[in-house]
Amino acid sequence: MIKKAVIPAAGLGKRFYPLTRAQPKEMLPILDKPVIHYVVEEAARSGLDEILIIVGKGKDAIINYFDKSVLDDEASEDYGLDDLPNIYFVRQKEQKGLADAIGYAKGFVGDEPFVVLLGDTIYTSNTKETVTRQIINVYEKYKRPTIAVERVKMEKIKDYGIIKGKEIEQGIYKIEDLVEKPSPEAAPSDIGITGTYILEPDVFEYIKRIGPGANGEYQLTDALKLLCKDKDLLGATFNGTRYDIGTKEQWIKIFIEFSNKK
Repeated sequence: MIKKAVIPAAGLGKRFYPLTRAQPKEMLPILDKPVIHYVVEEAARSGLDEILIIVGKGKDAIINYFDKSVLDDEASEDYGLDDLPNIYFVRQKEQKGLADAIGYAKGFVGDEPFVVLLGDTIYTSNTKETVTRQIINVYEKYKRPTIAVERVKMEKIKDYGIIKGKEIEQGIYKIEDLVEKPSPEAAPSDIGITGTYILEPDVFEYIKRIGPGANGEYQLTDALKLLCKDKDLLGATFNGTRYDIGTKEQWIKIFIEFSNKK
């Protein structure tokens, strides 16, 4: 069974400057909880009981937030912080991209498959199972690395990793290629990679083989592009909604939407 989750939360959050000079993007509030609290809850509710959060410079607020030694009784009771799984931290020395950040998890995951959840992406599920659990179910059925995907609007394609694949079952794709942030004209499809990945330890070998890609960063998409040439890589749609805290406008929109739901 998959029991470990890796949450990269080391990005600089430049699209939120100057706000993120004072606090990490992952600590921006959505109602009465920071974004990363929802991400950790998603992991815990999906049966993942060992979590590694990868932080960077200026991210001490994330570590302090999950420090159980300083929790007060009211916080523990109201928000379930004391019920969260074991959480560990490692610091990324330089902000060199998602693939580089995940590389820091090699010792943590050992020889086990693991889940990657992005620290600025929230999911809500339309079923009793979390979105992450839905993707884990696909992995457990096929025993192949699996990433969550969804159709994206044409004008948003340039902001995503986009897959080329063949649908082998409704909502399940065998990925033949991936492209990071292509132009809409060059994109192989409109099916974009979202913030959940079920990976196996050999992904670290592929990460070692890549160089800087889009935006001069080490892109996980580029490592997966190599991986899918050697073994099956699946993309799976999900029954739920993804909320990407990518820009100030998206953050405000999500805050209002969650407020209306409460």
